[in-house]
Amino acid sequence: MKPLLSSLEGMTSMFMASQTGPHTAQSIRDIIAQLRDTPMFSGGVQDDEAEELARLIEEKYGISMGFGAIVDAEDFRPWLHDARINGEIGDFYWSRYRKLLNLKGLPKSVVDATDEVTDRVLDRLGDPRNTSSWSRRGMVVGHVQSGKTANYTGLICKAADAGYRLIVVIAGIHNNLRNQTQARIDEGFIGRDTGRLAHANKAQRQKMIGVGNFDQREFPVSLTNTLRDFNKATATTNTSQIGQYNVPVVLVIKKNSSTLKNLLEWLKEHSVHQGTQMVSQPMLLIDDEADNASINTAYARDEVTRINGQIRELLSLFHRGCYVGYTATPFANIFIDPETDDETLRQDLFPRHFIIGLDAPSNYFGAQKVFLDARERHIRLINDNEDILPMKHKIDHPVDVLPSSLVKAVRAFIVARAIRNVRGQQASHASMLVNASRFTDVQGRLRSRINDVVGLARDAVAVDAGKGAAALNNPEIAALHSVWEQEYANSEGPDWPEVQARLHEVLVATRVVEVNASKRSQPLDYDQAGEHGVTVIAVGGFSLSRGLTLEGLTVSYFLRNSIMYDTLMQMGRWFGYRSGYEDLCRVWMPADGVGWYAHIHEAMEDLQSQLKRMELAKATPEQFGLAVRSHPQSLIVTARNKMGTGKEFPVKVGLAGKLIETTRIRSDHDQLDRNRKAGERLAAAIEARGLVGVARPRGGLHKFVPVDLVREFLRAFRADSTDPLTDPRLISDYIDARANSELKEWDVLFASAQKDGIKEDYLAGHSMKPFDRSVGDDDLRQGVLAISGTSRRVGSPGDEKEGLGPEDLASAATEFKREFPEKELPSPLPDRFFRIVRPRALLILRFVTPRASDGLQGKLPPDNVLAWTISFPKSQIDGGTVEYVVNTVRMREMFGEDEVEEEALGDPE
Repeated sequence: MKPLLSSLEGMTSMFMASQTGPHTAQSIRDIIAQLRDTPMFSGGVQDDEAEELARLIEEKYGISMGFGAIVDAEDFRPWLHDARINGEIGDFYWSRYRKLLNLKGLPKSVVDATDEVTDRVLDRLGDPRNTSSWSRRGMVVGHVQSGKTANYTGLICKAADAGYRLIVVIAGIHNNLRNQTQARIDEGFIGRDTGRLAHANKAQRQKMIGVGNFDQREFPVSLTNTLRDFNKATATTNTSQIGQYNVPVVLVIKKNSSTLKNLLEWLKEHSVHQGTQMVSQPMLLIDDEADNASINTAYARDEVTRINGQIRELLSLFHRGCYVGYTATPFANIFIDPETDDETLRQDLFPRHFIIGLDAPSNYFGAQKVFLDARERHIRLINDNEDILPMKHKIDHPVDVLPSSLVKAVRAFIVARAIRNVRGQQASHASMLVNASRFTDVQGRLRSRINDVVGLARDAVAVDAGKGAAALNNPEIAALHSVWEQEYANSEGPDWPEVQARLHEVLVATRVVEVNASKRSQPLDYDQAGEHGVTVIAVGGFSLSRGLTLEGLTVSYFLRNSIMYDTLMQMGRWFGYRSGYEDLCRVWMPADGVGWYAHIHEAMEDLQSQLKRMELAKATPEQFGLAVRSHPQSLIVTARNKMGTGKEFPVKVGLAGKLIETTRIRSDHDQLDRNRKAGERLAAAIEARGLVGVARPRGGLHKFVPVDLVREFLRAFRADSTDPLTDPRLISDYIDARANSELKEWDVLFASAQKDGIKEDYLAGHSMKPFDRSVGDDDLRQGVLAISGTSRRVGSPGDEKEGLGPEDLASAATEFKREFPEKELPSPLPDRFFRIVRPRALLILRFVTPRASDGLQGKLPPDNVLAWTISFPKSQIDGGTVEYVVNTVRMREMFGEDEVEEEALGDPE
C-alpha cells in the first residue's frame, strides 16, 4: 500500500473509532469520500484505490475478538471501577496508546476487546492507592504471535495511569529480543526513541515516536534503551529525574542473571543511600515468555535456579508488588515443577491470584488454519534433506548445496513478495524464516548458500526480465515461473507478466541475514525502511524460536525435530496476522512436524477450553494448575524435564474426557499375532453375549458391552512399552476404579475404512477394511510402528460421534455454544465435545496397513496390524485422574534427549 493510501486508511480508522454504533459498507465509503476531498488527499487517491481500501476496511471491521476466560482466587476484590467513578485515576497513558492502536488500523472491536481485557488484568493487580503491604501473582495465556506484547503494553499504560511508579519488563534471553521489546514500549508507552535519548549529542536526543506524537507531557523515564540493557551507572545518573516519582519509571531488561544481579544491587543501594524509599513505591513486574528461563530446565540448570531466585528476590524488595507472567504455552513450568520437590520453591511464581486466557482475533493466522483448516494450501513437506542436511548433524556439518525444497521455498518467497508488490503492498515488510540447525556455524553456511541462490536470481532478472515472454528462456527466471505456476497461479492474481515485471525491484531489495548469537548476526531493523518495506530472509535458530517478531512473515522453512510442546509452539513464528497476503503464506516442514503441531494444537485448545469451563465453575488457579499437571500430554513435559534424575516418580494423569490411541506398536511378529488374537476373542465374546451389532458408515457398532470383556482385551494387548498413555497399568488402574459405575458398560466399534477398492480383513467374522497409515522411518529401524505423517492419528475425526443418540448430539452442540457463545456451530463438531456428553466409553478396533519409505518396506509386517482407540467420557471419581509411575529411562527411549541449542544460554554480557 502506497504511503498516501496508508495515511488515508489510518485516518479513516481513527474517524470510525471516534464514532459510536456499527459501520455499514456505505458509511465506510462516505468517510473515505469526505477525507479524499480534503487538501491532504485531494487528487492523490484514485477511485479504484479508494474502493480497494473500502473493501480492506470492511474486512477489518468484520473481525471480532472475545474477552477470554478468567480463573480467580477466592479473595478477588475489584477496585478499578470505583476508582474511575470517583475520579481517583485518569487515562492519560492509555488514551494515547488507544489512539496509536486506531492509527495502526486495528479494528475497533479488537481495540475495544484489548481495553476490556487489560481492565480485567489491572483490576486483579493490587490497588496502588492501598498503602498497606500486598503482593499479587497472575498469568495471562495467549497464543503465539497473537499480540501479547500489545496487550501488556496496554496494561503498562493503565497501570501507570492508576499510580504504579516502577514497571519492570523482563523480556527474552537474547539482546535482539530485549531490544525489540524496548522499541515496542518506546512506541506505545514512552513516546520517545530511547536510543536517541541516550545519545551524547543533545541535538539528536529528541525524537518523538508513537504515542509521543499525540501528547508530549508526562514522559515516562526509561532506565534502559534500545541500545543497551540496564546499567547501574546510567541508572544512578538518572535518579535526579526520578527522585520524586512524578512520572512512571520503566525498565526493559533481558532475562539474564548478570542483568538481574545489577538491578537488584542498584535497587538496594538506591533505596538505602538515596533516600527515595523506592521499595515503598508500587511495582509491576511483567515476565514475558514466563515459561522460558524463569524456571525452565531445558538449558543450564544452575542458571535456571539463579534467575528464578533473582525474580523472587526482586519481588520481595517491594512492599507492594505484582507479578504477571505472559506465555503462549500453558504447559509452562510454573505449572509443572521441573527442578525440585520443594513445595515452597514450586509455588513461588505460581499465578495463585488469577489466570486469564486471551482469545485471538478471528483473523489470527494460527495453528487451526495452518495445520487443520487449510493444511493443503499452506503446508509443504520436506522430504529431501537427509542426504544434504540431516535432521541431526554436528557443528562442522558442511553445506555445499541446499535441499531442493529450500531452494524452492526461497524462490516462492521472491515470487510472493513480487505478488504483494503488485497488490500495492510494497511499503509493507516481507520476511522469510529459515530455521534448520541449532548450530550458528551451520546457520552461517546456510546463509551463504541462500545468498548464492538469491544472487543468481538477481543477476538473471537484471539481464533478462525485461524481455517479456522470451525471459523464460533463462533457467533462473523459468524456475521462478515454475514456482509461481505451482504455488500462486490460482491465487487472487496477478498473472505472470505482472509478477515478472516486479522481480527486479524485489531481488535488489532482498537481504539474507543471520539472526543468532554469533558476531555475524545482523539486527532485523524494520524501522529504517522508508517508503519501501524491508525484504529479508532471516536464517537462525533459537533467536528465531522465541519472542522475535518477523514482520510480514510470508514463507517459513522449518527443519527441526524437538517434540517439547513449548519449544515447538514458540518456534511457530509463522503464526500471527497476514491481512492481504494470507493466501500467499507457505510453511515447509517434515511430515512428522506437521503431525506434532496438529497434535499439540489440539492439546492447547483442550487446556484453553478447560480454562473456560473452570471459569464457569468458579474454580481457582490452583485447581487449574492441577488440571494442567494431570493433562495426559504433560507426561511428555514432566518426564523429559526429570530425565536427569534417572528415577521413577509418580504423576497424576487425567484420562477423563480424553482420547487415547495406540500410535506406537512394536513390530514383533509374535506380539502382533497375540494382539490380533486378543481382538478375535473380544469379538467372539461380544457375539456370545448376544450383543447384536448395528451397521454404521464407519463400521459395526455394539452397545452396552460389559467392562470385563474390554478389560480382558486391554490386558492381553501390548503396544510399545515406552508409550505411557497405552501402558496396561495406567489404563487398568483407571478402568478398575470405575468398573462398577461410570465404566461398567462400553460401546465397541469394529471400524472399517470408507474408501472403495480396499481389500477386506476379518476379525472373528467382522469384515473390516484396513486404514493406510504412515509410520516413522527412524522408529521402524528400531522395531516400532509409530504412526507419523501429517495426522499422527490412528483414527479419524468424527469417530467419537459413534454410539451417541440425537439427544447426546444436541447436548454436544449446547456444550460448544456454552464454551463459544460468539461462534457459529461448526460442522463437523470437534470430537472432544462428544466426550463431554458421552454416556459410555467407546473402544474402537481397527486394522492398520503401515506404510514406510521404499528402502524400509522389508521391515514392515506382512499382515495388517490391529490398533485401538478409547474415547473416555467425563468422570466424577478422583477428579478423573489416576496415578502413574514414570520411568525416565523408558521415556528417554521414546522421546530421546532434547537437543540443547548452541546459543540457548543467551548473549554474553
